[in-house]
Amino acid sequence: MNPTSTPFDVAHLIQLAVGPVFLLAGVAATLNVLTSRLGRIVDRARPLEMQLASASDAAERADLTQRLMVMARRARYMNAALTLSTISGLLVAIVVLLLFFRAFASADLSVATAVVFVGSILCLVAALLSFLVEVRIAT
Repeated sequence: MNPTSTPFDVAHLIQLAVGPVFLLAGVAATLNVLTSRLGRIVDRARPLEMQLASASDAAERADLTQRLMVMARRARYMNAALTLSTISGLLVAIVVLLLFFRAFASADLSVATAVVFVGSILCLVAALLSFLVEVRIAT
């Protein structure tokens, strides 16, 4: 395509971009769930930290320390899932940009578009796996 594309060409290009945009909406919903879950982890850890600060019994301190270590581990997995999901969303957005650039530039960006899309899916898979590990730890 060239810069003087017909309206049909632009409409077709927008149709091609709809799939990645739906994926982007799914990633955004996933980010919302992950952020809420991380917030709950932090909210549960704060009272434990206050209890630890005022605990005088060694057994109680050990129990609270252990529980806080589990919360910290869960938070690390949740942070990883959030980071990977965010990267996935950014890569999907780049895919959409590449589709438009490919349509209006003379360069063939098919391989780059495919590589970025696969990278996005891999990040999403890794994020979901990290989320799964966190859920397993929580239960």
